[in-house]
Amino acid sequence: MAWNPNVYDQFKSERYAPFYDLLALVDNRMNMDVLDLGCGTGELTSFLAAKLPHAMVLGVDSSAEMLEKSSVFVQEQLFFEQRGIEEQLNRETTWDLIFSNAAIQWVDDHKRLLPRMIGCLKAEGQLVVQLPAQNDNILNQLLLELVQEPPYQEVLKSWKRVSPVLSIDAYARILFEEGAKDMTVYEKIYPIIVKNAEQLYDFIAGSALIPYFERMDARTQEAFTVEFKRRISQNFPKAPAFYPFKRIVIAAKF
Repeated sequence: MAWNPNVYDQFKSERYAPFYDLLALVDNRMNMDVLDLGCGTGELTSFLAAKLPHAMVLGVDSSAEMLEKSSVFVQEQLFFEQRGIEEQLNRETTWDLIFSNAAIQWVDDHKRLLPRMIGCLKAEGQLVVQLPAQNDNILNQLLLELVQEPPYQEVLKSWKRVSPVLSIDAYARILFEEGAKDMTVYEKIYPIIVKNAEQLYDFIAGSALIPYFERMDARTQEAFTVEFKRRISQNFPKAPAFYPFKRIVIAAKF
């Protein structure tokens, strides 16, 4: 997918808020090898590295557009490489900490993905992950409904992206079955407060809309945008608009 970091960063403060909850869960030990999966522009990876001054930190991301901005954060013990999450997990490397902030929702089959991530941890390693609870968030629900209606269903040839995100109960069970010694799993609302419903469209346009717009021509995108904005306005008629954005936070030691 072609990410636009400028569009994505319009809501930088809202998107970064969960990162600090994740950071608080990291067990800081000396000389750790740390992997940040889906590091984006690398800014948050630099914050992670600052908390772990004696660690070697690698940030990976599949988007060349996002990684273009990471060069300013490169340090002696912090570097970045362009690579997808699954490609990285296929490598024969192990880590003391695998960290991922709002990225693994783009990878399918979490019942398989989480054990693969855990399998890349060293003994006494830690997994710390945050992802949006897409199936419970209203904007994602509205988007999924619209793409299954004509004419968009025909344009997309019935393709839709069904979120792989599981319930917190399911994630906790996976951690238990994989031998977690200690775990934290919870869902939290991170409020998005904007001037109007139009800005809620801008919020989702920087992420979940991307794979759909890649499959539409300009005219279809325009019509889709008009209708999607109308439905968002119907669901968020008040100004300012309050969007209770739900995210899942996961941390476990093995």
